[in-house]
Amino acid sequence: MRSFNDSRDVPRSKGHTPSAGEHAYRRAAFHALLIVAIIAACALSVMFGARPVGLDDVIRAFSDASADDIAAEAIQLRVPRTILGLLVGAALGVAGALMQGVMRNPLADPSILGLNSGAAFAIVCSIAFAGLSTPRQYIWVALLGASLTAVLVWLVGSVGRSGPTPLKLTLAGAVISSALASLTSAILLPRVDVISTYRFWQVGGLSGGRFELMAPILPLFAIGFILALWSARHLNALALGDQLAAGLGVSMTRVRVLAWAAAVLLSASSTALAGPIGFVGLVVPHAARLVVGPDYRRIITASMLMGPLLMVAADVIGRVVTRPDDVEVGIVTALIGAPVFVMLVRGSKVREV
Repeated sequence: MRSFNDSRDVPRSKGHTPSAGEHAYRRAAFHALLIVAIIAACALSVMFGARPVGLDDVIRAFSDASADDIAAEAIQLRVPRTILGLLVGAALGVAGALMQGVMRNPLADPSILGLNSGAAFAIVCSIAFAGLSTPRQYIWVALLGASLTAVLVWLVGSVGRSGPTPLKLTLAGAVISSALASLTSAILLPRVDVISTYRFWQVGGLSGGRFELMAPILPLFAIGFILALWSARHLNALALGDQLAAGLGVSMTRVRVLAWAAAVLLSASSTALAGPIGFVGLVVPHAARLVVGPDYRRIITASMLMGPLLMVAADVIGRVVTRPDDVEVGIVTALIGAPVFVMLVRGSKVREV
C-alpha cells in the first residue's frame, strides 16, 4: 500500500505552468498597475513645473472655477498639456505596434519610416513659401505632409510583382526620409527667419497643448484607434507569413492597408499636434511585447497604456531637471529611446549571425 508521502504520487515537473486563468489575472493586474501609474504621472504633471503647486491647490482649482490666482492659472495650462501627452503617447505607441506588425520588422516606427520627415518638410515649405505662422495652420500642414509621405512610401514599396513586402516598405521609408530631410535642409539654410520659426516645432513637445487645437483632430484619433483594434487579431496571422496567412483566409492586402491607414492617422495626427517625437513608437511596443507576449491584440492594448505613461513621465522629467526651464519631451524620449534602439540593432545582428 502506498502512503501519502510516496514519491511516486508526486508529479515530477520542472516547474509550475500557469493556467489560462492565472495568465488572465496577471494581465489584469498589470493593466491595473499601469492605470494607477498613469494617474500618478498625471497628478505629477499637473503639480510640477516652473511653479510647483500642492495637491490642495489642484483640488481647489478644479472645484472652484472662479479661482484666478497664479496656482490656478498654472494648473489650467498644465491640464491640456497632460491630456495631449496621454493622447499622443497612446497614438504613437499603437502606431509603432501596427507598423512593426505590418512590416514584420522590430525596428519599424513612424519616425524611421519617414512620417516625421514628411511633416517637417511640409511645415518648412508652408513657412518659407506660404507665410504660415500659427500653430492652427501647422497642424493641418503637418497632417497633410505626413499622410502624403505615408502614401508615397506605400506606393514605392509596392513596386514589383511581390507587392508591398516588409523589406521594400522599410527601404522605401528610409530612402524617402533621407530625401525629404535633405530637401528640408536645402530650404532652411538660406532662410534664417524660417529656421527661427521652425526650430521650436522641430524639437517636439507638449508645451503648445490647447483644447481648441486638439478638438479638430480628435475624430482622426478615434478612427485610427478603431482601425487599430480591428487590425490587431489579423496581425497575428500576418506574423506567421504571407502564405500561411492566406491559407487561413486572411486578406493580406486589406489587413495591411487598414493597419497602415490606422498607423498613419495616429502618427500623423500626433506629429501635427506635438511635433516629431521619436522612439516612442519603437520602445513602447517592445516593452509591451516583453510583458504580454507576442499576441498583437494584447500588445496594442498594452501600448495604449504604456505610451501615455512614457510620454507624461518624460514630460514631467523634462520640467523638473532644468527647472524653471523646460526640456521638451522629444529630447527626453530620444535620450530614453536611443540606447534601446542600439540594443535592438545589436540584438538583430547577433540573431543574424
